Amino acid sequence: MSQEIRRKKDDHAQIVRRGVHSYNRAEQWVKPENPLLLERLEWFKDQKLGLMMHWAPYSQLGIISSWALSDGDAYWSRASIDWDVDGEEFKQQYFALNKTFNPVRFQPELWAELAAENGFKYLTFTTKHHDGFCMWDTNTTDYRITGPESPFRTHKYADVCKQLFDAFRAKGLGISTYFSKADWHTPTYWAPGMKQGNEMSRGASYDAKEHPELWEQFVQFTHEQIMELMTNYGRIDMLWLDGGWVRPSRGEDIRLEEVVEKARKTQPWLLTVDRGVGGVNENVLTPEQTVPDVAMDVPWESNITMGSDWSFRYENEHDYKPIRELIHLLIEVVAKGGNLALNVGPQPDGRLPKTAITRIKELGAWLNVYGEAIYGTRMCEPYSGDNCYFTRKGDTIYGFYLYEDDNETVQTEVHLPITQSFECIDLLGGQENLEYRPTESGIVVQIPDNEPSVQSPIAHVFRMR
Repeated sequence: MSQEIRRKKDDHAQIVRRGVHSYNRAEQWVKPENPLLLERLEWFKDQKLGLMMHWAPYSQLGIISSWALSDGDAYWSRASIDWDVDGEEFKQQYFALNKTFNPVRFQPELWAELAAENGFKYLTFTTKHHDGFCMWDTNTTDYRITGPESPFRTHKYADVCKQLFDAFRAKGLGISTYFSKADWHTPTYWAPGMKQGNEMSRGASYDAKEHPELWEQFVQFTHEQIMELMTNYGRIDMLWLDGGWVRPSRGEDIRLEEVVEKARKTQPWLLTVDRGVGGVNENVLTPEQTVPDVAMDVPWESNITMGSDWSFRYENEHDYKPIRELIHLLIEVVAKGGNLALNVGPQPDGRLPKTAITRIKELGAWLNVYGEAIYGTRMCEPYSGDNCYFTRKGDTIYGFYLYEDDNETVQTEVHLPITQSFECIDLLGGQENLEYRPTESGIVVQIPDNEPSVQSPIAHVFRMR
């Protein structure tokens, strides 16, 4: 492994362990009372692997999505704005990107086929990020993919959300709609002429209590957008809401319960994610760029980028996590009770990056052999230990022994720290009925001599019954 690749790997590991921000813990989760929602949460926990996508006009610049617009976040979000421009000029340039965003190489059926054939079970797509640009044919604003200034408006795939949702749904995948509760483009949220002038932060530019009429306009605007997605775009499995600062405790009450109740009249099975806020509308917890330290017996998903950022970046292949790291992340997340929502940022021309496609196919090839130990499983004590992880499906326990890199010596015996007896232990993708012996701290499983040893496997996966 070269020093550069090893450095990238270490950087990835530090980001994933550190995370981006705090998230609500298991003890803060509120269990729904609705039996249908409880049933759908079990469905969600069966899926294990979702494809997340951040895609909009910002992909043309290869910068972080939306955040550089916020003057209050400029200290960290404008590090990649390396051309000669001040904050106000940059905002003008950014908000004009809709006039040049023309992804004519967009092929939603190919995206859906790639995801379905390689083990992904649901799609979480950014219908609208904080910048306010809508990737669906909304009636609420011209700042949309089908708007009068969009060169893509006459394309047969112009209504991106409709095309994606229909294509992924046709392949049997669930649909989760990412939607930002904040909107930095609409003048009823970032309203001009307020006391801070042009200096904008992530929240509204005014106090909702001081301007109740203006705030009510924004609430109605937000409800209308959400209801468009919930009524005009087929079955939606989850409404995935971002912008956690938009909440009653911070003076920005969009009356979420009200619009969720309306949405569930059309989509009674609808799960909701009011991420970071907690309460009855956070059906699923969403750690960002991190894996929890401990197992959590509630519905949750880790949202982790495949590359270096959420949106498309002009980068080389080493900025993507290697397949070994991605699979190890999946195993750890699933063993701790969660799903992995793996993010890919499509290119501005409408294609997926070549390295992302390669990683997706590599992931699919591994899951084709070992997916039995991933999908539909639940947590199994001791969860993890000694480089091992465990899952359970009914009376069958699956054990994973992870190898850190390609050059690690393949073990002839593997110690699994699980203290119970089994009638039969099989090596998934290999020999059945392996020899094993108990120890005080678990069991030692004999690896067959015919296992290849030139390159260490990503993991040995055992079926124990």
